[in-house]
Amino acid sequence: MSIEIDKLISEAEKVLDNSYAPYSRIRVASAVLCSDGRVFTGVNVENSSYGLTVCAERTAIFNAVTNGCRDFRAIAIVTDFDEPLTPCGACRQVMIEFVSDIIIVSKSVKTGIVKEYRLSELLPHAFKLKR
Repeated sequence: MSIEIDKLISEAEKVLDNSYAPYSRIRVASAVLCSDGRVFTGVNVENSSYGLTVCAERTAIFNAVTNGCRDFRAIAIVTDFDEPLTPCGACRQVMIEFVSDIIIVSKSVKTGIVKEYRLSELLPHAFKLKR
């Protein structure tokens, strides 16, 4: 893996303990790399009204957008689950809103397994409005 991706995973690992997951007990953290080199992080925040739960990936992306970044190069997802996790459909759709493709790296800190994907392979035939 590149130094850039290793740094992104490390940044996500730093905030994993901030995850709020009392229902699933699956903690997830994410770090998104902006095209200008800035990195923004986020964690999953669950709610007893499950529909109000927000994923780590969306939290990181919304944090980036709040700070003026709308062009992403890569995103890391870190979890304490047995296997690396891929983004849910909602997170994939949020990603495609801003970029046509992105590198997605997912790591299980429990097992050390790392997997890499492209958004285009996880979300083929994506829905996107033309502007």
